[in-house]
Amino acid sequence: MTDTDTYQEFKDAVNMSASELEKWLKTDESRGVGQKSDGGESVGHDSGRKIVKLLHTRKADLTDADEAHMRKVVGYVHRHLAQRPNGDVTDTKWRYSLMNWGHDPLK
Repeated sequence: MTDTDTYQEFKDAVNMSASELEKWLKTDESRGVGQKSDGGESVGHDSGRKIVKLLHTRKADLTDADEAHMRKVVGYVHRHLAQRPNGDVTDTKWRYSLMNWGHDPLK
C-alpha cells in the first residue's frame, strides 16, 4: 500500500493523463531529450513509460517499487520546475524533458 502523501504528491506532479503521456512518448521530441546511459532510451523516457503504468494502476495495487518511482518523479518535477528558463518555453528541451516525466508546464 502506498503512502497517501507520496500518492497525492505524485498525482499533483503528474498533470498529463496516461493517454496524453503515451502519445507524447511516441514523438521524436520526446525521444530527443534526456540523458542516455548507453545511447539507447533516456532515463526520462523510461520513466514516462513507468508513469503510464502507474497511472493505470489502482492505488491499492501499487508496490514498494512503484512508490519509490513515484517519489523519484515528484523529486525530478520539483527540481526541474525550479530551473525554468526565461522566455517562451513551448518548444524547449526543458519542457520536453518535464513532459517525459508526466508534467507539462504549459498546462
